Amino acid sequence: MPYIIGLTGNIACGKSTVLRWLRQLGADTIDADEEARQVMEPGEAVCRQVESAFGPEVVDSSSHIDRKKLARIVFTQPEKLARLERIVHPAVKSAIDQMVKESKAEVVVIDAIKLLESNMCARCDAIWVVTCRAEQQLDRLIRDRGMAQDVATMRINAQPPQQEKIARADVVIDNSGPVEATRQQVGKAWGKVMTRLRRD
Repeated sequence: MPYIIGLTGNIACGKSTVLRWLRQLGADTIDADEEARQVMEPGEAVCRQVESAFGPEVVDSSSHIDRKKLARIVFTQPEKLARLERIVHPAVKSAIDQMVKESKAEVVVIDAIKLLESNMCARCDAIWVVTCRAEQQLDRLIRDRGMAQDVATMRINAQPPQQEKIARADVVIDNSGPVEATRQQVGKAWGKVMTRLRRD
C-alpha cells in the first residue's frame, strides 16, 4: 500500500493549490469532491437516493443533480447536510479505496474537505491541514468563485472552526501569506515524507 496523506482544510483555504503542487512532486492525487460528482451522475444509485431524499426539484432537465440548488438547501439546514453526507460518503469512500488499491505511486494524497468528519482519515498515514485567515476565505469566495457575500458567509459558517482541524493535523500548511511561502512549506513537508519512506 502507498503512504497516504489526507489533505483537508475549510473552504477557500487553498487545498486545490497544495494538491496541485503535491501532484507535481510525484504523488497520485484523489479529489473526493470530484468522486462525489461521479457517484451522483445520472443513473447512479446515489443520484436516485439524493432525488428521493430532497425531491425532484434538485434534478435538472438533463437528469443531473443541480449542485447549486442542493447546496442552498443543505448549507442552511444542518440536519439535511448530515442526511446528504450519509447518502454520499459511503459511495465516495468505496471509490477512493479502490483508487488507492490500484495506485502504483509511493504516495497518494486524498483531498477531502470532510476528511475528518467522515472518518476517511482513519485510512491515512498523515493528516495535512491547509489554513488561512477567515477574511481571506471570504475574499477568495467572492473574488474567485463569484459568490455573493451572504452566500459565501453561509458556506464558511456551515463548516467546523479551522482550529478543530488544526488540532488533529500532523502537518499544518499556513496559506495566509505569499504563495512562495506556502510552496516552501509544502516542499519541506514533502521532503520529510520522502526521507521517512527511504529510511523505512
